[in-house]
Amino acid sequence: MADIVSLLLPFFGLILIGYIAARVTKQPAEAMGWLNTFIIYAALPALFFKLVSRTPFEDLTRIDFIATDLAATYSIFVALFVIGRWIRRNSLADSTIQSFAGAYGNIGYMGPGLALIALGDGAAVPVALIVCIENAFHFIVAPAMMAAAGDDKRSRRQLAFDIARKVALHPFILSTVLGFVAAGLNVQQPLAFQRFVDYLAQAAAPCALFAMGVTLALRPIKRIPAEIGYIVPAKLIIHPIVVYLALTAVGGFEPVWIYAAVLLATLPTATNVFVIGQQYGVWQERASATILITTALSVVTVSIFLVAIKSGFLPT
Repeated sequence: MADIVSLLLPFFGLILIGYIAARVTKQPAEAMGWLNTFIIYAALPALFFKLVSRTPFEDLTRIDFIATDLAATYSIFVALFVIGRWIRRNSLADSTIQSFAGAYGNIGYMGPGLALIALGDGAAVPVALIVCIENAFHFIVAPAMMAAAGDDKRSRRQLAFDIARKVALHPFILSTVLGFVAAGLNVQQPLAFQRFVDYLAQAAAPCALFAMGVTLALRPIKRIPAEIGYIVPAKLIIHPIVVYLALTAVGGFEPVWIYAAVLLATLPTATNVFVIGQQYGVWQERASATILITTALSVVTVSIFLVAIKSGFLPT
């Protein structure tokens, strides 16, 4: 148990520091602008490029791994959508945001730091692949569903163009693609460039976790959704179990790849869910509450899954 605490303390401790700093200093939300810019456009892209570009190319082409992980994640999305739309009779737009709340984890900000600390460098490639491919799919599914709901007023051509541009030009995806190219061509990176990338990458996890803590402090709970009763267990418990069962059923994956996918699935609802809700004026306050509640409870659930991984309770 002491090992688990030593893994989680710096991780959730940074979130707590950010939360306390925001509460004490009472800086406005706009003060986070440049830090978020640095994280999204410099630090995390440098980390993803580093992880991918220094990996043997054959390890980067595991389509079976990505397909299985996506199928597991979107099975949660579909199940929650069915519950929200046809059992609880919510609108299509509300049901979409609720489904993202239960299936879209904070893998970009929290995933790399946790997986690399807990599992070592062997988790680097599966983490980079999951973060980039899942984010790409979310960028496609969210506006497509909102267009179907009538909350997106763009023409089909404009919508398709905007989706393609957002996916193609996102810093996480661009940096991963460049990493693929560097690995595939076996590019020898100059030492000065490697050191520069390493320097940026080292800042990714601390800055991202601190920023997440600040963001949580600036979004207090105003309205707790009734759907929280099934969204929280779906995100924090059922999602990682489904990912584990799917990957072990397909088989042929290194244990560290399976464990990395499971750890990313344990992560709380992504802050992007609130951003999507805010963009379309749908389920905003309830999305904010879901993010805060799942993040607080994930301290317990992530610990449980880490104990299961480290103790061998989850065999591969």
